Amino acid sequence: MVVRVIIATFRGQRSAARVSHIYRDPSCTVPLDILPHTSSYPTTMSTLDGDTTTDLYEFTPTQDWFSFNTPAWQNLFHLVLSEAPRVLEIGSWEGRSAVFLLTTLCATSGEIVCIDHFDLMGTEEGRERYRKLTHNLGVTGRPARVLPQFSVPALCTLLREEMNKGHEAGFDWIYIDGSHRSDDTLLDAELAWRLARPGCIFIFDDYNWSEQPLDSPHHPRRGIDAFLAVHTGEYERLSTNPEQYQMIIQKNIPLRIGFLLERDKDGQLYDAFEYGINIAVTADSAYAMAAAVTLRSVVEHVQGRVTLYIVDCGLLAEDKSKIEASLPVRSNVTLLFIALPPNSLTSSMGPVWAKVDMMKCLPVQRVLYLDADVLVRKDLRELWNTDLGGRSLAAAPDVGSPMGHSGIPRGEYFNAGVLLVDLARTRSTLPELEACCRKMANSKFREQDAFNAHFRTDWVALPLGWNAQGLGTYAECSSADRDQLCLAEMQDPAIVHFTGPVHPAVEVVLNPYVQPYTAKPWGYAGAPGHPYQREWWDVSEKTAWKGWRETTDYKETCEKAKAGALKNAREELDRRV
Repeated sequence: MVVRVIIATFRGQRSAARVSHIYRDPSCTVPLDILPHTSSYPTTMSTLDGDTTTDLYEFTPTQDWFSFNTPAWQNLFHLVLSEAPRVLEIGSWEGRSAVFLLTTLCATSGEIVCIDHFDLMGTEEGRERYRKLTHNLGVTGRPARVLPQFSVPALCTLLREEMNKGHEAGFDWIYIDGSHRSDDTLLDAELAWRLARPGCIFIFDDYNWSEQPLDSPHHPRRGIDAFLAVHTGEYERLSTNPEQYQMIIQKNIPLRIGFLLERDKDGQLYDAFEYGINIAVTADSAYAMAAAVTLRSVVEHVQGRVTLYIVDCGLLAEDKSKIEASLPVRSNVTLLFIALPPNSLTSSMGPVWAKVDMMKCLPVQRVLYLDADVLVRKDLRELWNTDLGGRSLAAAPDVGSPMGHSGIPRGEYFNAGVLLVDLARTRSTLPELEACCRKMANSKFREQDAFNAHFRTDWVALPLGWNAQGLGTYAECSSADRDQLCLAEMQDPAIVHFTGPVHPAVEVVLNPYVQPYTAKPWGYAGAPGHPYQREWWDVSEKTAWKGWRETTDYKETCEKAKAGALKNAREELDRRV
């Protein structure tokens, strides 16, 4: 890959006042490891052949507003991990910083693109700056490109070029040193941020410029501070001393150009529209840890914008804090806890009915509902984009009972653990759904039976890879109905569903017809034989419940549950015999 350094000079014309870069307040305390203050320029500049000296460059001696930065910049080079770093610099003048970057950071491979309006070549001074810049770039022996434009059209040109480069798009080093107006600085930074790769070193010059009051619209500080506020959480601040002349940050989120100028690849359309994915789970305190594992797995595998809704069925404040702490920090991920609506089914019938209540309280029109006992293993974009064909929801067939069970009319029957729901459509029949739920409150599979009854002809079947059930257990058992399913779809599934109870009854554990038995990984009996049990525990170790499996609390919980199962078995035996 060719290294590219882009240098952009902006709207505002520099003046001799820029000498203030060097003649700063001597009382300014600047960490030497970040921004040492020296006006001496290296007597030699390393280049590709190593023998070019500064004598060959044409720099105006009284206009050196850059050289004191070179030691500090060199201390940042180790943060640039790309073997072929690409650099965008906004502000070129005669090219001191451009030459420095070409002969150091990009000494073995690189290209510089300089954006500078050069007074639009309408003045002798502008034409002379252009001549000196192109001469100095040529002396380095490195490839160079000059765009003689104002910053906005030039940056838009680069954005258009970069949006078609896929994984090679973006820059590793961006230096903003152009107009002193705060609004210009903000606009330049916003456009340049869209060109910044993850890990990009992003440098603002003139943060403590002394020629104008800090709160003046003619000082860049207001624009820089506005940018930093807008992008909070998207960068690490490397400048820790407020008196430092430059503000330096490092980007920690993916590159997002954020728009298209014409229709292109579907993936680019998705990223540009940034509609995002809405995920909902329902959880009480007993399922807080499991919900954290589910949501952690979502964030690890879903790229792009995600909004996570947790319908609160009785979570403690500690539960919420631990769930929040369990998620990777990403600026494009939002977590919201949603209160149950008044007169909810959950309050009178139990938390399994919360997936009905969520239809009232979620502030969106489409949602992907996930049971808190699922593990996401792949990106969910394809599932999210499923065409519902005018129906209310999409779901995968139930592997345990593909045609239902004896307590309900026979027919195609779906599992309600993963549901892609058109909330706008389902809300139109919500009173009828709630009535159905109350009528079927004691049905064998409760809300799942009610959903199948209500949406009997109003759902779209999903491949089983989006809701892989019974793996390592009943999915391996042949039956007339199960044999009609495409069980091969569950090989390397996108979503694994750990069906069965948390703490199984003794008769389930000892059932000779279904072995291994069906249970959840975190229960007293575990999920023996399940191919993804270990993967579930691995994800749990990335949450705030890390190490919980080894705690006394977990072991006592399992022992108590096991004792309860034995007690219930003895009582049932005594009742029958």
